[in-house]
Amino acid sequence: MFRTAALGLPFALLSACEGDQTLRSYGAADKTWQLVELNGAAFPDTATLTFPDRNKIAGQGPCNHFAATLNVPYPWFEVTELISTKMTCPAFDQETLFFDSLSAASLSEVLGNTLILSNPDGLTMVFNAAD
Repeated sequence: MFRTAALGLPFALLSACEGDQTLRSYGAADKTWQLVELNGAAFPDTATLTFPDRNKIAGQGPCNHFAATLNVPYPWFEVTELISTKMTCPAFDQETLFFDSLSAASLSEVLGNTLILSNPDGLTMVFNAAD
């Protein structure tokens, strides 16, 4: 009996480790987050962020739709494999700033309907849950 239970323990622990430990599981799922502030200033265009599936983020920059991978556990934030459509628009500079900031973020915090992404270098992105 002990031998059978001992053999099953590693598989049980492995299953527990496979749960989603990203920001999505800590309050970010099932919401569309709209960027309202970047580094203390109001963001002048529309940019959104969602967490559609385990280890995935997606959204809309001022010009293009995007998707990326998020594999680090909460409260860490690290975007990898960022892809986007390739349309240009008058707000392309704001979009570049948005994508660069999203890629530079390393910490996350969910406070009800507010999501904050930041890094130790002073980056702060404040998102509100869209209605």
